[in-house]
Amino acid sequence: MGEYKVITVESRRDLKKFVKFPRELYKDCPQYVPALDSDQLDTLTKNAALEYCTQKLWMVMDGKKVVGRICAMINPRYNELYQKKRVRFGWFDAIDDIKVAQLLLSTAETWAKEHGMDEVHGPLFYNTLGKQGMLVEGYENMPPFNCLYNYPYYNDFMIRLGYEKEYDWIQYKIKADQGVPDRVRSIAERLQERYKLHEADIDQLKKDRKMVKRFFEIYNDCFSGIVYNFIPFTEAEAAEEAKMSISMLDKKLSALVMDENNDFAAFGIAFPSLSTALKKCNGHLFPFGWIHLLRAMKNYENIDLMLTGAAPKWQNTGVSSIFHVLMATAFQRAGCKVAITNPQIETNTAINVWDRYEFKELYMRRRCYIKSI
Repeated sequence: MGEYKVITVESRRDLKKFVKFPRELYKDCPQYVPALDSDQLDTLTKNAALEYCTQKLWMVMDGKKVVGRICAMINPRYNELYQKKRVRFGWFDAIDDIKVAQLLLSTAETWAKEHGMDEVHGPLFYNTLGKQGMLVEGYENMPPFNCLYNYPYYNDFMIRLGYEKEYDWIQYKIKADQGVPDRVRSIAERLQERYKLHEADIDQLKKDRKMVKRFFEIYNDCFSGIVYNFIPFTEAEAAEEAKMSISMLDKKLSALVMDENNDFAAFGIAFPSLSTALKKCNGHLFPFGWIHLLRAMKNYENIDLMLTGAAPKWQNTGVSSIFHVLMATAFQRAGCKVAITNPQIETNTAINVWDRYEFKELYMRRRCYIKSI
């Protein structure tokens, strides 16, 4: 055990050390997918959620060497919405020494108490859409680019330090070209005919700002009051996410279902897997990282299912069957072979849709931990 010291991340130099630490920690781990340094720096300093969230970053040092890191966040919109006094933690990484984990988490807990909070939970992001959930099953698998990876000993640390399970997210691996069950296709056909539902042009969405704004309004409505701990986007967060993701949408992989009034009824969004490309980038977009990512965006063999939802008026009607049919057909045409589902909270009944598929297996399970302080 080293002589450890906790420092607050304040300078740009320290922030870069904070961002780079996981690459050193996981350098010999074939499953780990490093984020781009530039993206992480922007997320920690310029993210739209920081307009209302408070954050604090710390590292544990062993001399001049980083051996652990953590970010604590207070999201007042979440606390007000759910009548809680909670601090979130994220960007949690540590060497295999419980003393390091104890220093990180106790520092975050002390900061939480100083701000009048009575619970700490995580790993979480500022809002609902970022990387979150500590891996508890599926360590042998490579995660999608938008998901966390961690060593198994992390969970031992959490339990030994007094944290308990709050909830889990589930991810499945499915055969992307298997199509959909006949029953799902039949339901989709009946709904489309009865309610005049139709597919929208994704290229049109990319060009129409009003349509994009409406999409994120529906996104908020889809999950509010349904998905546990969901926090609706602010206008600034929606604009930021639109800038990052809408231009990346590919009509070969995603589907937008519209009603007879050309309003959003449901949606399903998928991206080509970027995990292997990001491993080749090793945190850097330049000089050659962008080439790996560009090639990956054109390779449809392995895909990640990113987001699915239905507008409130269409929930519990079976409308999801329509985008499942549209996407399954698109996957077959594009030559997709394997798909990894997005993390879905275990209490969300929408996860049951995967039970209808013949070829699927549990790929990863992620956990949010919580502790009263």
